[in-house]
Amino acid sequence: MAKLETYAIGSSELTYDLIETILRDGTKLVLSDRAIEKIKHCREYLDKKTEETDVPIYGVTTGFGSLCSKHISSEELGTLQENLVKSHSCSVGTPIDETIVKLMLLLKAHALSMGFSGVQVETVQRILDFYNNDILPIVYDRGSLGASGDLAPLANLFLPLIGEGEVMFQGKRRSGKEALNIFGWNPIKLKSKEGLALLNGTQFMSANGIKALIDGWHIVNCFDLFGAMSLEGFDGRIEPFFEGIQRVRPHKGQIQTAKVFRSLLAGSEIIKREKKHVQDPYSFRCIPQVHGAVKDAMIHVTNVLHTEINSVTDNPTVFPDEDLVVSGGNFHGEPIALVFDYMGVALHELGNISERRVAQLILGLRGLPEFLVAKPGLNSGFMIPQYAAASMVSQNKMYAWPASCDSIVSSNGQEDLVSMGANAATKLHKIISNLHYIAAIELMNAAQALDFRRPLKSSPIIEQVYEDYRKAVPFVEDDVVMEDYIKKTMEFLDNYDICIETVED
Repeated sequence: MAKLETYAIGSSELTYDLIETILRDGTKLVLSDRAIEKIKHCREYLDKKTEETDVPIYGVTTGFGSLCSKHISSEELGTLQENLVKSHSCSVGTPIDETIVKLMLLLKAHALSMGFSGVQVETVQRILDFYNNDILPIVYDRGSLGASGDLAPLANLFLPLIGEGEVMFQGKRRSGKEALNIFGWNPIKLKSKEGLALLNGTQFMSANGIKALIDGWHIVNCFDLFGAMSLEGFDGRIEPFFEGIQRVRPHKGQIQTAKVFRSLLAGSEIIKREKKHVQDPYSFRCIPQVHGAVKDAMIHVTNVLHTEINSVTDNPTVFPDEDLVVSGGNFHGEPIALVFDYMGVALHELGNISERRVAQLILGLRGLPEFLVAKPGLNSGFMIPQYAAASMVSQNKMYAWPASCDSIVSSNGQEDLVSMGANAATKLHKIISNLHYIAAIELMNAAQALDFRRPLKSSPIIEQVYEDYRKAVPFVEDDVVMEDYIKKTMEFLDNYDICIETVED
C-alpha cells in the first residue's frame, strides 16, 4: 500500500480508516484551496457584520456563558478572545497521550475548514504547523464537562498559539513562547469569535474516542484469537460456530465472529477429534453472540463518531450566505457521551467472558491438571493470574458505569445540563488498559493448556501464534515469578501483529 505523504484538509470527509492512515504514515497536512476560500469568506462576512450592526452577537460582541448580556466594545474584541483562552485553560491531571493531542489538532483544523466558524486562515494554518512539526501542546485528562464542548482541554491545546502554555517538542517540555521563537513565528492575534471557535467543540471527546476505537479493535482481535486458543485448550466443540446457527439469528457481529473462529480453527486436529462432552460452558459456546455484540457496538460508535468529526461543533455558527449568526447547542457532547458509555459496557464484556474462560481452564476439567501444572499442591501454577484478571474485570465494571447519567450545573445556571462526555471518553482508556492485561492472562493460560493436548496439533494459524509466543514465554513446569511472565506476555502483545483474516468456508 502506497504511503499517504500529504492530505489536504477540507478536501474530503474524515473517516476512521483515513485517520488511521494519516497517523500510521506520518502524513503531512495542508489546507485545501476550497477550505481556504470558505474560511476567508466566513471571516470577511463576520468582520463586516460586526462593523455594520449594533445588535449583540453572542461570543462575538458579548461575554460568554452567563455573561452573555455584557457588551464588549469593538476595540476590546481581540482582548476578549485572548482572555477567554487564558481563563478557560483549566484542564488538570495527567498529560494525555501525544496521539490524542495530534488527533485534537487534526479534528479542530478539519472542523474550522468547513467555513462556519469565523476564524482566520492563519489561525487554522498555525494549527497545521503545530501538527506537521510535532509541536504538541500539553493537555491534561480532566476538566471538561462535555457541555460547551471541551472548553478546558481545548484552551490548553491552543494557549501556545498565542504564546502561552506549554508544549512537548523534540522530547523536551517547553513554553509556548519558546516553541514559537524556535520557528520564528509570531503569536496569533485572535480576532472576534476566534477564541470561542477554538474552545467550543467536541474535539477532546472525539479524539479520545478515536484512539479508544483504534486500541479497542486491536483488543477485539486479541480476544478472538486467544478465545480460539482457549477453546482448543479446553477441548471445546466447533458446532456453536457453524454458519447455520448464525444464519437463523443474523446479527452481523455474530456472523462475522463465527466465521473468524471457523477460519482460526480450520485444520485443527484437536477440534476435529471426537468429544465426550455434549456442550461447552457459555464462555466458550456463546463467543459468537458475546464477541459479536461487542463488534456491533463498536461499529455503531464508529458511525456516530464519523458524523461527529465531520460536523461543526463550535458556537455561535456563522452562515455567511444566509446573513445569520446563530447561537445553538452543537457543542453539546450528548450524542457521543452516550455511545462512549455504550462502548465501555461492550468492551468490558470481553474481559468478563475472557476471565470465565481462564477460570474454566484452571478447574482441572477435561483432562487438564488443576491450575494447569503437572504437580498441583506443590505448585500453585496458574491459580493467581485468574485472581488478577478477576480484579481487573471488577474494576472495569466500575468504569463501565455510564458517565452520561450525571450532570452538574455550571456557568451560574446557564449550562444547566452537561453531557460528561469527556469522562465517558477518557475512562475508555482505563477499560482498554485492563483488557490488555486480561488478554495477556488468557494467552498465558491458553498456551499452557495447549501443551497438555500434545501430541495433537491445533490449526496452522494457532500453532504459529503458539510457536511465536513460546519464544518469548516458556511452558511453566514449576512455579515461577508470574509477574515476570505477565510482563513478557504484555511485551509480546505490544510487538506482535495480530491480523485476522477470514477465509470462505
